[in-house]
Amino acid sequence: MLIAKTRPEMETLKEHTDELLKRFTVLKNAYSEKIPEYKIWDILYKAAQYHDLGKVNNDFQGKMHKALKTNEAVHPSHFGHIPHNYLSPFFLPVSSWDLSEEERRVLVQAIAYHHERNTKPDVSFLTKVYQEELLNHFDEIKKEMELSVPDKNQKKFKITNPLKPKDRITEIKDGRDTYYLYILIKGLLHRLDHAASAHIPVEVDTNVNIADLTHNYMQENFGERSLRPLQEYTYQNQNKNLIIIAQTGMGKTEASLLWAGNDKTFFTLPIRVSLNALYDRVHSDMNYKNVGLLHGTSASHLDKNGDEDWEIIFDQSQNFSNKLLFTTIDQILKFPFKFKGYEKFFATMAYSKVIIDEIQAYNPWIVAVLLKAIEMIHKIGGKFMIMTATMPQIYLDELADRGILDDNTIVNEFVDESLIRHRISLQDMGIYDDKDRIVEMATNQKVLIIVNTVDRAIDLFKQLEGENVHLLHSRFVQRDRALLENEIKRFADEETNGIWITTQLVEASIDIDFDILFTELSTIDSLLQRLGRCYRNRKLDHENSNVYIYTDDVSGSKYVYDEDILNLTEKYLLAYDTKLLSEKNKVELVKKIYSKEELQGTKFYEQFNNAVHKLNYLEDYQYTNDEAQEILRGIQSVTVIPRVIYDEIIDLLEALEKELNSQDRTRLRREVDNYTVSIPKHKYRSERTPIDLYQTGKDGRKYNILPNVEILDVEYDFDSETLRGIGLSDKQVSENSFILD
Repeated sequence: MLIAKTRPEMETLKEHTDELLKRFTVLKNAYSEKIPEYKIWDILYKAAQYHDLGKVNNDFQGKMHKALKTNEAVHPSHFGHIPHNYLSPFFLPVSSWDLSEEERRVLVQAIAYHHERNTKPDVSFLTKVYQEELLNHFDEIKKEMELSVPDKNQKKFKITNPLKPKDRITEIKDGRDTYYLYILIKGLLHRLDHAASAHIPVEVDTNVNIADLTHNYMQENFGERSLRPLQEYTYQNQNKNLIIIAQTGMGKTEASLLWAGNDKTFFTLPIRVSLNALYDRVHSDMNYKNVGLLHGTSASHLDKNGDEDWEIIFDQSQNFSNKLLFTTIDQILKFPFKFKGYEKFFATMAYSKVIIDEIQAYNPWIVAVLLKAIEMIHKIGGKFMIMTATMPQIYLDELADRGILDDNTIVNEFVDESLIRHRISLQDMGIYDDKDRIVEMATNQKVLIIVNTVDRAIDLFKQLEGENVHLLHSRFVQRDRALLENEIKRFADEETNGIWITTQLVEASIDIDFDILFTELSTIDSLLQRLGRCYRNRKLDHENSNVYIYTDDVSGSKYVYDEDILNLTEKYLLAYDTKLLSEKNKVELVKKIYSKEELQGTKFYEQFNNAVHKLNYLEDYQYTNDEAQEILRGIQSVTVIPRVIYDEIIDLLEALEKELNSQDRTRLRREVDNYTVSIPKHKYRSERTPIDLYQTGKDGRKYNILPNVEILDVEYDFDSETLRGIGLSDKQVSENSFILD
């Protein structure tokens, strides 16, 4: 009996292979129209049949039978451990198949690298193992696996030549046809293998039409003539790539889903909170229960929702099984880094659509990655939509340079000139200097203040502090931040007046509508997002300014926002001082400020061009999956638990330290997340210490249960009853507090 796995339960090699073949049938039936070439499916089927046959080696089978305590005797191997994926190709009877030399290379390498190893295959050593050990298993393979094996006349170079590390397939070396065939075979083999190993479907709801679900929902709730112009446009152009610039209130989410049609769709957003809200909307309001959610804390959100099947949804989301998946870009669009195993992500794009919402929210380095990803999606046969409020002209220029703006790609703008929502007033002073006006206006209006840094928000809160003054920023622990986010939404919806001081946190993640906005100058794309929190869907109904922009003593002007873009923004806004700002004006401002002509010589343009160049000449397999993900996340933060809260939850942490059950440990870990907060890496360096809690693993070694979380010895101020406090302060805890050395 040939064994493939012992955990979570024993599975024979035949059973595991059959699970792959079942999923192969699902994949082929669902997407053979998207990938119509018969040869691709034929080679993929062979890869699935033979991918794990290297597990027949004596060392692997000996360990399996020992772990299961069977009575089956396995002859010991003097070769020791050998990665089974390097051995599997030796069982391919390629001489009896009608394969070209390039197709044979693709098949051998797809199998040999379906697990990416740090060690490269040693062809002479593998040949010796084949001759002295693997040949003895041919009859066993034929009998138990019911597969053909090579005859003795098959020349071994047909397998060994493609196995040589220097012969590994790349786009630059091998050309487009061989490269894309390799991507599809290896990437889809990954998908089949991962889904079979996890015992989950490789695809869910292949026959569900997302556009029909959305359209039916809108008709039931808004009547027969429910589609707005933007929504009608995307619904009618499902077969095109779309770049849509559209203002707030156009129904962009529904428009995106209507474009998805009957295709597998990844819907990306930069903000996790926004993704959670979209997931809840589709899952609950539209009643589509198989929608997926995938980001760094998605398991916690799914669990909190109380859905009995949340673990199934999470597993399917991790394996891209869902027809519709809401996700962050770092989970799915990292394949431009060509990290080890990237083929799984890239191959999935061949039959998928990708929606990139609010592209202007990303920094120039990340946008360069996204534009490269769009180019790769375009080349492999997938489709993309960029749905955004603002689209810098240099990004459109870059897509044009890459040949993406062809007959299959439409760029269009949707603005409602009849809805004028803002009159701006530029103030040549610091926002501190206008406190009296802010306080006066808050007596009978909802006032929103947005500043560029947390420290500025806290200082302003202290100066304005009163019963009707509230504070929200990113330096509250997750539990308290959630309370404040709910409170600001409640405040915006009710008949009450007062002041909320916040940061760019509210630009995209929180749907609120205030009467007046006081804001520090920020870059035009950020500033327009801020304007969207004031008179969100209302026509300006008076002659006064409802947005005040402060251009002096601007916080974060060197390290939060690009100083050149700030200066350009102020320069172009001067023409609209005390004037109405239409939606068309906003679109034109972004085009002018982010044009090549204006950006020449700026740090922003230099960063963008450097990133584009680096990605264009990136060598394959430089990075691991985790490294690529970290780069794309742009992680410049560290997760901490304030000391005062750490002391309060020590029982929870000790329970986590003692818990051995993996599911219960995951549940406790998510509970701990509620008491954490992310802070910039450069901040509070001397006040951070590791958490000294360890658990013993199955290998006998101790490991830290929270390796990426630290204790922060800084005062934390928040009252959950009154929802008041400043969160993390700049003050270290008092000398009487216990501090680790």
